[in-house]
Amino acid sequence: MFLAACSVALLLTAPAARGDEVLAAVATNFLSVVTQLESEFEAQTGHDLRLVAGSTGKLYAQIVNGAPFEVFLAADQQRPARLIADGLALEDSRTSYAEGRLALWSPRSGFVDADGARTLRSAEFRRLAIANPDLAPYGLAAREVIARLGLEGHLGGRLVFGENIGQTLALVATGNAELGFIAVSQLGSLSARSRGSHWIVPGSLHSPIRQDAVLLARAADRPGARAFLDYLRTPAVKDRIRSHGYDVN
Repeated sequence: MFLAACSVALLLTAPAARGDEVLAAVATNFLSVVTQLESEFEAQTGHDLRLVAGSTGKLYAQIVNGAPFEVFLAADQQRPARLIADGLALEDSRTSYAEGRLALWSPRSGFVDADGARTLRSAEFRRLAIANPDLAPYGLAAREVIARLGLEGHLGGRLVFGENIGQTLALVATGNAELGFIAVSQLGSLSARSRGSHWIVPGSLHSPIRQDAVLLARAADRPGARAFLDYLRTPAVKDRIRSHGYDVN
């Protein structure tokens, strides 16, 4: 009886087992979404989530050069595939967590026409901001839109570039460009005063922005990292991601 009582006392006074600290590299377009999911994931699993955001190309380069990330949430499918091919990520962990959409946005009300292509052809602006197409899939999609509308020559001298989609939004918000191509998911983070006008770009004007997540090889035995990818696959979280303007299968 005494031994049983002692055992119970030890269990009650022993410190709770600590979860993993998961270091996730997150494409900038998805940062606002995953930040809102962070506390829920931590409460449900006991793991701590640390986020580092940047352009997909820059994060990929950091991973290749040994950055200690455990999970990579890219804004494309190509870079996770390269990491798998190079043995730096696990193929069986790869999942498509979202498909992004592109918007043409200006903080000025009525500035972007209901047909944004007409706004782009109007020449009534000096600067158009896009993300760097070499680093950011949303910038690549924006460049495709410009090309498919036949406006490369018309707009070439007007383009200014953000390193990622967050910097692109900042270029427009601060007046360094009158309008820019941003992620639809970013529209929801704008204040009512700065919401302005926008055009949701038809998907037919650019390649799909399919976003893949992958577990990096260094985290193969890390339960917390796997738990985070499993969490992103749950129906409730998929619904949350959709509510931010993404398509999710």
